[in-house]
Amino acid sequence: MAGQGDQARRKTRTAMSALVSISTPHATIVRDPDGMAQPVTKLPVVVLSPHSQCNCRCVMCDIWRIREPKEINPRDLERQLDSFRELGVRWVVFTGGEPQMNAQVGFLAQMLRAEGIRVTMLTAGLLLEAHAESVATNIDDVIVSLDGPLALHNKIRRVSGAFERIAAGITALRQFRPEMAVRARCTVQKANHRSLCAVVQSAKKIGLNSISFLAADLASEAFNRPEGWGPERQERVALDAGEVDALEAEVERLISEHSLDLEAGFVVESAGKLRRIVLHFRAHLGQTEHVAPRCNAPWVSAVIEASGEVRPCFFHPSFGNIHNHTLHQIVNGPEALKFRANLDVATNPVCRRCVCSLHIPSHQVRATKNERLA
Repeated sequence: MAGQGDQARRKTRTAMSALVSISTPHATIVRDPDGMAQPVTKLPVVVLSPHSQCNCRCVMCDIWRIREPKEINPRDLERQLDSFRELGVRWVVFTGGEPQMNAQVGFLAQMLRAEGIRVTMLTAGLLLEAHAESVATNIDDVIVSLDGPLALHNKIRRVSGAFERIAAGITALRQFRPEMAVRARCTVQKANHRSLCAVVQSAKKIGLNSISFLAADLASEAFNRPEGWGPERQERVALDAGEVDALEAEVERLISEHSLDLEAGFVVESAGKLRRIVLHFRAHLGQTEHVAPRCNAPWVSAVIEASGEVRPCFFHPSFGNIHNHTLHQIVNGPEALKFRANLDVATNPVCRRCVCSLHIPSHQVRATKNERLA
């Protein structure tokens, strides 16, 4: 029985590492004689945004500023199912915006699960209680955003009662499906850098299965920041030198006082990955060099935005739109081939500042549709 428990914990940790602090070896880039990357034949992960808007107003994200909503409807998805089959998609992650703001998100999930595809939903959690039965029925597992204990979380989200609504949503989900995995992700930034241990305690208190940490993105054009952030805007989220020292102390406290939680996988990251969060903020201050995480996301996954734009990950430019071409055509089109052929993750300036990463070992990429990525 102990062996089975250890195996279950390892599976949980693997699943979360592949999604939230999504990280680990650089892909081997295979080029043809003309210098172009070989076409993608297996794309196990698709990150899909069902709706462009969000019902939170977080300081570390500008998605909530979007005024013209866009969403993926069942016809949009149906036109791509042949591509999903051809590419061997095994895991679709609903992200945002807020997926639950799309009234048809349950039906989108049904369509995917009918294909044998696992569906995970990333959510702010404000609508979980109201739609608990549908989520419990149609979604495989859920990841909620948790930025601190009650008062701090509500302050960061700038929504009254946000924490309480997450807790109520988890309770409601478990009434319909007691075994459902509901995990949390915490974005580390100026407002909560001294509260990581408190976040872990809060996650336990409201019955979450695990908690993962990642650093706030400061420099990219993702998350509705087409021109990035200027220095003044960055300072509202980034840490100054004293705050980085305080974060380092908090991380070491977390590693020490919650060693059993790290070992069991309740805290998803290893000690090394937690310390990388500190290095991210030190690099922003010029105290150390930016170092890219190990990642093969552009070779094993794609991001489909609510507008239909397809990116190799959140942070690199789009190379097509599903309203004009199929996903298979886009990820194997001239722009995508050229991008992958010329991408060196270790030296690319966007990758070097990346706060998350995805690595799927080659044997898992080649696995059959019935073998889940967890």
